Amino acid sequence: MPEYPIIVMTGATSGIGQIAAIEIAKRGAHFVLTARNKERAKATEKLIREASPNTEVDFYFGDLSLMHDVRRIGLEIKQNYSKINVLIHNAGLHGFEQRVTSEGFAEMIAVNYLTPWLLTNLLKDSLVKAKNAKIINVASEASRNHGELKLPYDLTDTSPFTLRGSSKIYGKTKLLNIMFTGELVRQFSGTLVNANALNPGFNNTGLERELRISSVLGKVLEFLNIGDPKRGADIIVRLALDSEYERVTGGYFNVGTGDKIDPIYPGKDVSMQQSLWNDTKELLLEYIN
Repeated sequence: MPEYPIIVMTGATSGIGQIAAIEIAKRGAHFVLTARNKERAKATEKLIREASPNTEVDFYFGDLSLMHDVRRIGLEIKQNYSKINVLIHNAGLHGFEQRVTSEGFAEMIAVNYLTPWLLTNLLKDSLVKAKNAKIINVASEASRNHGELKLPYDLTDTSPFTLRGSSKIYGKTKLLNIMFTGELVRQFSGTLVNANALNPGFNNTGLERELRISSVLGKVLEFLNIGDPKRGADIIVRLALDSEYERVTGGYFNVGTGDKIDPIYPGKDVSMQQSLWNDTKELLLEYIN
């Protein structure tokens, strides 16, 4: 049996993450996937094995909105895998009303940003030990509609919002993903670990969790050929495996063309990136010790 790269991935049991996992499996991978729902995990494993029968798939179960679960999952993965070749943060949520977790965090911030930050830190040693490891953060051009970034306030803001106001909160979490990616370059300086972010474009997936009309809307969008999730999955696969991105780090890449995007301010602001890192570290200190 050939030794395939160890690929840790969140959000692989549906949408573009599931499609990306299937495509990556065809090129050879040992998957370490997170999931909350065991039935979805089982269905995803079946699809992956149908595409590539010899692919190893290991699941770690937990709720990625809870830092306690993320810590447990991260430590379990670290214990079982001394080397990790690719870490893909794909799990994401666009909530249309405010939900606060039992730990006191806004759910959207927790899933979209705090989880990638914490999981990356927990798996840092395993990434460094692997040759040319990659961290891939699924961001979004929704980041351009982020309102005003206020640190550290935004990390703990649990104010209510409406359907209309949700877009700015979601955009803000995706801006944080881009800024986090930039700071990772400095945090992994002197190692062979690369970090990049991507814009997957609009994808017609995952709407059913929030919108009653989503099944109808999904069918309309599919008929109009809008939001094809295969395009979003493709840029994930390319960043994970294609040689053209092998030595690239700190970039933000677009769906379709694969070209670099210049993020909106303060996406590239070094001092803001560092402030975000320090504020997040202080906020999550109990989970990384």
